[in-house]
Amino acid sequence: MSQPPFRPFDLQIDQQTALSVLREATHGAEDGELFLERRRSEVLAFDDGRVRTASYDASEGFGLRAVKGEAAGYAHSTEISEAALRRAADTARLAVGDGGGTLADGPQPTNRRLYTDADPMAGAEFGVKLETLREIDAFARELDKRVVQVSATLAASVQEVYILRPDGQLLQDTRPMSRLNVSVIVEENGRRESGSSGAGGRAGLTGLIARDHWEGAAREALRIALVNLEAEAAPAGVMDVALGAGWPGILLHEAVGHGLEGDFNRKGSSAFAGLMGQQVASKGVTVLDDGTIPDRRGSISFDDEGTPSGKNVLIEDGVLVGYMQDRQNARLMGVAPTGNGRRESFAHIPMPRMTNTYMLSGEADPGDVVAEVQDGIYAVGFGGGQVDITNGKFVFSCTEAYRVKNGKIGAPVKGATLIGDGPTALNRIRAIGNDMALDPGIGNCGKAGQWVPVGVGQPTLLIGGLTVGGAAA
Repeated sequence: MSQPPFRPFDLQIDQQTALSVLREATHGAEDGELFLERRRSEVLAFDDGRVRTASYDASEGFGLRAVKGEAAGYAHSTEISEAALRRAADTARLAVGDGGGTLADGPQPTNRRLYTDADPMAGAEFGVKLETLREIDAFARELDKRVVQVSATLAASVQEVYILRPDGQLLQDTRPMSRLNVSVIVEENGRRESGSSGAGGRAGLTGLIARDHWEGAAREALRIALVNLEAEAAPAGVMDVALGAGWPGILLHEAVGHGLEGDFNRKGSSAFAGLMGQQVASKGVTVLDDGTIPDRRGSISFDDEGTPSGKNVLIEDGVLVGYMQDRQNARLMGVAPTGNGRRESFAHIPMPRMTNTYMLSGEADPGDVVAEVQDGIYAVGFGGGQVDITNGKFVFSCTEAYRVKNGKIGAPVKGATLIGDGPTALNRIRAIGNDMALDPGIGNCGKAGQWVPVGVGQPTLLIGGLTVGGAAA
């Protein structure tokens, strides 16, 4: 059942009292805000013919911040009351010291809404959700006798936030999220392989639990599993790599995106620090971070400081033209905030984070891009990866990849990893397809212990000279 809207200033604390305490905490500071949040989430997981998880979580609280220079005082509490707020203010004020700062102008709000404010958990009865998962399990098993295990998960949540700023500005947002994941394990002649498919976004569950959608998800998970069942050992060595459109943009997100966040560049720890206005990628490479795409997983009407989200160009035709900024780092770098100040919850301080990060299309036919590979691989699915922000070095594992020789896609390969560094990879992009696509809505991004939902995307790409780790060729 849907719950009444989150109204902390009507039920838990007087707005004028909260504003008075916030102003005391930020007196002599350069910035600050009171962030209040209620979050509710539900997860239903069906695994191997039975319900594995049926959970419902709820939390609420506030975080109060005072900022001066590079220092930020932050305190949070699960108790929304005047007493808790005053204790938090005393703590946050420690960062301000003797004061002397001047409050920066607040963000300019808009009336833009990028997603519904309906509770996605209320979009279907519990029994309907559970029966949908049972049907997915049965359907996937009927598709192929080699299926030995099926996992299906429905997750939905709603985050309600209020942001009160020292100038009295009050912003409110309701952020829905839903997701369906299907995983399949197949077995043949003693060999087991897996495949998975998922989708989601800032919308209700209705579309995800529609039969035409989940049938497609189950078929896709099975297809990937069967591809991997036939896969050969991956080659190893330096070779050309073609990347598919859509989800492979996770490599761009990790190897390049984090390096373009403002805090890393202000501190000089990013591989892209000090390169503004310089050529950092091949001609034709244009990368954006765009939090304004309706209903997308990484989109936000405004960020967790109140700045409206933006469509920010980071790299234009190979030239570095922008970083992603929250308010503090933007002020310290003498630029405008870009709507990228995000936090996991009220218990976390905001920092520069990506929203939906993607590369624009080029002009090449995707088939022609792959045909340029004379001896290499074509990677269309990725799993986990690791990145060193200071030099952009990355290691990514492929979940679906194929051998390519003389421009022809051959057998699938298993165990391939891509090894390189973001700046070098950007400069080795030799062809860009005209098929830019966004991922299906499954991305999460971690930074400094905080996780936020994100989106990624790219067209088909050809990168020359990446190191592929695998078995000996």
